[in-house]
Amino acid sequence: MTQQPTSPGSHPHQEHAGAGGGRDRTSMWVAGGTVFAGVVLLVDGLLDILKGITAIASDDIYANINDYVYRFNLTGWGWVLLILGVISVVTGLGLLTDALWARVLGVFMASLSLIANFLWLPYQPLWALISIALDAWVIWALTAHRSSRTTAL
Repeated sequence: MTQQPTSPGSHPHQEHAGAGGGRDRTSMWVAGGTVFAGVVLLVDGLLDILKGITAIASDDIYANINDYVYRFNLTGWGWVLLILGVISVVTGLGLLTDALWARVLGVFMASLSLIANFLWLPYQPLWALISIALDAWVIWALTAHRSSRTTAL
């Protein structure tokens, strides 16, 4: 390997922010975040499908919450989770192929999932908090990333 000449006072591995070097590093990180967001939506969708099937099959699996403001029939809530899960799986697969429709739908689905997990807090508090944090991160990753199609415009 040959060493590249550097200007006085600079390090050969240092990025030059003036030439967009810092932007390139951020763009690569955000693009990786989009792939991760696709995987999170895919896995979260599969888990929602499983939670939905469990709630539909048996109301005795989850805690019985009597004094909760947002009380639901668990069978009905199970159907909501099942439908959201299927759409999230399809959206996650679309994000892994870098489809624009999946990016838009991904933000919408992560927003719905965030709201659903807030309403699900008394039934599974720890998992709901983890899901809320992941959903917020997915929304950020999908709105921060600009693919080559959108930056060329």
